Amino acid sequence: MKILVLILFGMYSSASIAQDVIPFVDFNGYFKSYQNGFFRQVEFQPIKSFKAGDDVVGYIDFKGNLRVFDGSNPMDLANVNVEYQVSDNLLVWKVGTTLNLWDDGKLQTLTYFAGQYEIRDSLVVYQHTRSNSLMVYYAGQNYELYSSTGSVNMADFVGENIVVFRDNGNFYKVFWQGEIYELDVWHNPIQFSGGTDILAFNDPIMGTFAIFENGQFLDVEEFHMDSYQAGRGFIAYTNLNGELYYYGNGEKIMLTNFAPSFWEVKDDVVLWGENGNTSVYVDGETIQLGRYTPKEYVIKNNVVAFTNLTGGVDALLDGRVKTLTNQQNVQYSIYGSSVLLELFNRSFVLYHVGREYRD
Repeated sequence: MKILVLILFGMYSSASIAQDVIPFVDFNGYFKSYQNGFFRQVEFQPIKSFKAGDDVVGYIDFKGNLRVFDGSNPMDLANVNVEYQVSDNLLVWKVGTTLNLWDDGKLQTLTYFAGQYEIRDSLVVYQHTRSNSLMVYYAGQNYELYSSTGSVNMADFVGENIVVFRDNGNFYKVFWQGEIYELDVWHNPIQFSGGTDILAFNDPIMGTFAIFENGQFLDVEEFHMDSYQAGRGFIAYTNLNGELYYYGNGEKIMLTNFAPSFWEVKDDVVLWGENGNTSVYVDGETIQLGRYTPKEYVIKNNVVAFTNLTGGVDALLDGRVKTLTNQQNVQYSIYGSSVLLELFNRSFVLYHVGREYRD
């Protein structure tokens, strides 16, 4: 494996992420979504359930039909009882053994012989039971990862746009951007963490801490690391001394030399606690969220929403910590770069692009 040479590039920067849907059900039972400065009523009858990502929402209407809404007009998908899942960009639904896909307004049947499946932001991994093969849908195409005369196992790890699987010879391979890269054979399971465009693991053969990035396997550290997580184009990890490090775009940064009491990576954010303080590293900057440990928090894209000391809600928005409400028992969620609050009386407050909207 190649030894990683650290080159000082500009830090991975995430622009504010726009979204086409911010769905909720109001106190009248109306299904609504924010759009272009106002709250649009999507359905005029109560719905039974919904699941949403940044750009698409799937829902079961009052008749029991599956519909999809992406900011334009709702589209019917199925008029029977279905199992469905939604990512930020894709929606899949399964009727019996038939697995179907909605992708940017286009519909297709992935297979009539579906076994297990997993959906992420950019891909769907699924078992094709008739051909005994493991398949992946990515960027409008279906790829066969491997086939077998016996049973076919699901992938060892599925990231947002990256997949790790083992073929018939127990050979570890990585699927990324339509290509398959060979890793090695190892009889014991390897623990992978991957996000978008990057994969981290302790290499059992070389004894190093390694990554897959830009089509290459590279060593980040000479020894195995204690724990590691991957986000969008970067990884974070703790070594045997408990020090928390960030690696992204060829640069390695120590975030803290104190062993964090907890830490997590999600999308563009590294969040950790130390000495009773809670901090994040996002968009190349370390920001303190508070001198306490939040009871609850949500991370999505480059936004963090969390319960403050009064029981209200604070959020990291556009690089600044802001108090959104001091009311207690408020439910909150993140869509794109916006935070949606559901207050105790079933009214809603949306913080979107520096403005507040109420419904």
